[in-house]
Amino acid sequence: MSHTELSHSESGARSGNLSSSETGSEVLLRRDGPLACIILNRPKALNALTHDMIRSIAAALTEWADDDAVQTVLLTGSGDRALCAGGDIVSIYRDARTDPDENARFWADEYTLNAQIKRYPKPFVALMDRIVLGGGVGLSGHASHRVVTERTKLGMPETTIGFVPDVGGTYLYTRTPGELGTHLALTAATMTGADAIALGLADSFIDSARLESLVDDLKRMPAAAAITQLASPAPPAPLLTERVWIDECYAGADLPTIIGRLQQSPVSVARDAAKSILAKSPTAVTVTLEALRRARALDTLEDVLEQEYRVSLRMVAGHDVIEGIRAQVVDKDRNPSWQPSTLTAVSDADVQAHFAPLGERELRLPRAVTTDREHQPTERKATA
Repeated sequence: MSHTELSHSESGARSGNLSSSETGSEVLLRRDGPLACIILNRPKALNALTHDMIRSIAAALTEWADDDAVQTVLLTGSGDRALCAGGDIVSIYRDARTDPDENARFWADEYTLNAQIKRYPKPFVALMDRIVLGGGVGLSGHASHRVVTERTKLGMPETTIGFVPDVGGTYLYTRTPGELGTHLALTAATMTGADAIALGLADSFIDSARLESLVDDLKRMPAAAAITQLASPAPPAPLLTERVWIDECYAGADLPTIIGRLQQSPVSVARDAAKSILAKSPTAVTVTLEALRRARALDTLEDVLEQEYRVSLRMVAGHDVIEGIRAQVVDKDRNPSWQPSTLTAVSDADVQAHFAPLGERELRLPRAVTTDREHQPTERKATA
């Protein structure tokens, strides 16, 4: 929960060429020869995802999977700021107060879509240009061909609003080298495109000036060949230079100990990380750490998404998610009142309760035959 992107001209969605029916569509679905395009179309909202968008994308993917004329699927975003900045959190705030079951339906459909993308039988190319946050990572981070640029800004900002990384974020972050994913999840920090490749959340680096050429090439050649001929070596990944202190400080499952190590570190950015974590919801960061440790031991994305569903429903039924959204995007006072307000007041029983089975409300995702790819996020499933 919680926008990199292809411009209108690059995606073929230039506003001057849109029909009157398209201008009001939150998702544009287009066919151009063997290429099927999904264009997220809420540029003023950084292409934040609504429930209708989730359902439209899932339906299109289901149809295209059985269409022999479709060889490749391409995901882009309209506007010039983002692929997708995540879920529409204002809607989540409203529904939590008026129709809590709608949030459950939203996450069930969103997480099902995340798994559908992971298992998609055809090349699924995600252009992760500019802002890619939260739900945007869920749409792109599980794709078979994940393209980043020098403008990519990617992350899971959920703890900032008192929530936890979801949409398979705890799956992706626990498959990163060392404790880099733990650091990113707890601090809600973002990464560059080069970082995303080094951490296994992306595959190929293409200069943003060449994205238009990539889209054109995808209409006439297999996805892998089109990407390979335009890709260039990724720049050095800034996060890798921080790995020594991150691995040392974030080891273990005891959050107060982790924060103590960060505070005592001679590295100034480590001490800044401690301050960042302590400013967030104590419940959210404690549950996030537990979710990461549990996700690391789970075998498949589906297993992790089902765990995230349990946690999401418990979190939104509590106090801090609504308070965090209020402070960040409703009243915008940036002064949330967390309950409880300290880490020591968050009991282990409170944390474990977020992971308890939901009974009849459990999310039960279809299972596919698994491969070693589950533990090797950079080894992509689709070929072209």
